[in-house]
Amino acid sequence: MIPQHNEILVALAGNPNSGKTTVFNLLTGARHHVGNYPGVTVEKVEGKRNYKDHTIRFVDLPGTYSLTAYSTEELVARHFILDEKPDVVVDVLDASNPERHLYLATQLMEMRTPLVLAFNMSDVAKGQGLEFDLQQLETLLGARIVPMVASKGQGMNDLLEAILETAVKQAAVVPMIPYGQDIEQELGKIERLLVEAHSEPAARYGSRWVALKLLEGDAHVCSKITSPDILQQVDASQVHLKKILGDTPDVLIADRRYGFISGACQEAIRHTVATRHDISDKIDLVLTHSKFGLLIFGALMYLVFYLTFTLGEYPMGWLESFFDGLGNAVIAVWPGEHLLWLQSLLVDGVIAGVGGVVVFLPNILLLFLGIAFLEDTGYMARAAFIMDRIMHRIGLHGKSFIPMLIGFGCSIPAIMATRILENRRNRLATMLVIPLMSCGARIPIYALLIPAFFPAHWRGPVMWLIYVIGIVAAIVCINLLRKTILKGESVPFVMELPPYRMPTWKGLMIHMWDRGWMYLKKAGTIILGLSIVLWFLMSYPALPDDRLVLLAEEEQHAASLQHSAAGRIGKAMEPVIRPMGFDWKIGTALIGATMAKEVFVTQLSIVYSLGDEDEDEETLTLLREHLRADYSPLQGFCIMLFCLLSTPCIATVAITRKESGKWKWALFQFFGLTAMAYLVTTLVFQIGSLIQGLM
Repeated sequence: MIPQHNEILVALAGNPNSGKTTVFNLLTGARHHVGNYPGVTVEKVEGKRNYKDHTIRFVDLPGTYSLTAYSTEELVARHFILDEKPDVVVDVLDASNPERHLYLATQLMEMRTPLVLAFNMSDVAKGQGLEFDLQQLETLLGARIVPMVASKGQGMNDLLEAILETAVKQAAVVPMIPYGQDIEQELGKIERLLVEAHSEPAARYGSRWVALKLLEGDAHVCSKITSPDILQQVDASQVHLKKILGDTPDVLIADRRYGFISGACQEAIRHTVATRHDISDKIDLVLTHSKFGLLIFGALMYLVFYLTFTLGEYPMGWLESFFDGLGNAVIAVWPGEHLLWLQSLLVDGVIAGVGGVVVFLPNILLLFLGIAFLEDTGYMARAAFIMDRIMHRIGLHGKSFIPMLIGFGCSIPAIMATRILENRRNRLATMLVIPLMSCGARIPIYALLIPAFFPAHWRGPVMWLIYVIGIVAAIVCINLLRKTILKGESVPFVMELPPYRMPTWKGLMIHMWDRGWMYLKKAGTIILGLSIVLWFLMSYPALPDDRLVLLAEEEQHAASLQHSAAGRIGKAMEPVIRPMGFDWKIGTALIGATMAKEVFVTQLSIVYSLGDEDEDEETLTLLREHLRADYSPLQGFCIMLFCLLSTPCIATVAITRKESGKWKWALFQFFGLTAMAYLVTTLVFQIGSLIQGLM
């Protein structure tokens, strides 16, 4: 609203030597007076100017590089903004050195104050070859930007217009600087305690800002908090972040601010002379190179997949032996011929089903360890920046790639992470294609099928190819969506480029285990329940004994399975899925995969019940042998392709409904991806079969 009595209070902030005093003198002329702030010897300079029926009162704050309250000047400037609540804060920057001077602007943004950025010395910046995309930079920073040359009187009227426009706005849209998952989690814990305690500083200045200052260890804000629970949580959060990220929260938060600034400058400033984090910037010249950056990203992901298979082979073998021995132990101690159905449920249903999923835990932990390393070093932010060039061409910002990266772990948190996208069309488009990222639930499928059909030297490349297909499919689908049902303008975002850091072992272990534990919990709950349900579907109705005795022993299991409810459903599906190269066995496994992708492996373990097979053989090895005997490598690849592209699990559909707000988007995702998977897989199998026939 327009300030009362048409008077607008403006605070002038800025770094020393930014030309702030020159701007102040230009705005106020001789109409200013000098005094001291109450209680300190810091000089207070005020002045006025009449402009378009408004009286604008300017207060020239002490020059500071930040608002961390380490000096009297910083404390005075911060208190004036917080307590006097000026209608507008004008931050005067040296436009020839934007990355250094924007640090103060990020702290003003954190205070959620109406902000105008005066890019002073624009002539010097131009002389250094800096070109600003002001419109995009304004959107990224949530503030009006006015180029000025105060020493020559240029830009004054534009600045006054920007001040007036900002003062009369109902609300300013100020972007929230993200500090990364670990810091945000700790901020959330502190914020909740502040709100629950009805903290006076939080009510006055905002709970997020107070939580941020507490986490940074701001002595002045800490002195205002009396609740021992809050202070105890702050200490615990500081220790936790130090342990897992290897540095104190104030340093980590400062790095995130610089990352935000660097990303904004990369987006909207050409030929920037970078002055911070020289080592990081030199590395970025290579890793974010316009031609080689994408190749390096692909090579690093290939290395992660190669190590996932190579190093994971041994612990997988140990787990296979454990579950195989557990099943044999149950059979060995079972009391005679009593309750054989219960024995089958435990061995073929629970142990084979859950064990068939848990056995892939080493692969999942190794994959998540590799991704955690790339994230914690700061490289994943560069991966999103690299993808930004591609995403821009299809109507999205590179920040949409961040939820997609999370999708490599699990689609559910990835879809929730689309909340960082303010544009609804961008968010919906990203949300709908996230299931095309190979989530952790698909790893058991790949880890089962790739060694079954491909030699050792091909396993890494095939795994890499599957992931690339998912990314390419997502880009193609987004392109179609943004040109059709989700057509519209794209909103720019800042791509944070934090400096590179060497991650701590504890941090890597925590990030790896958090995701691995989610997988184990699913195996112990959802997969366990589904394994029991699937066992019943595949065991009943049972084939009558008089028909079983007519069959050879090796034929009895297959006949019983075909007679069961699951077998009948699979047989009914077979004509539909046959063009993809699938039979009724794969069809029954795909039914379970609709509930949770991992269940595909569970289902196959039950389908290929080993019965009286050689007990010394490992279950997983035998399962691969059965698959290799029944299907070709082309069929094996098509199974992986369909599982990659087809409908997500039921939980993903539910979260899509919740986050999009409408069932139509969830159902569109469910049926649209399934239809695409069917079409693509059919084409690949038919063309592949034709080529094989000609060879």
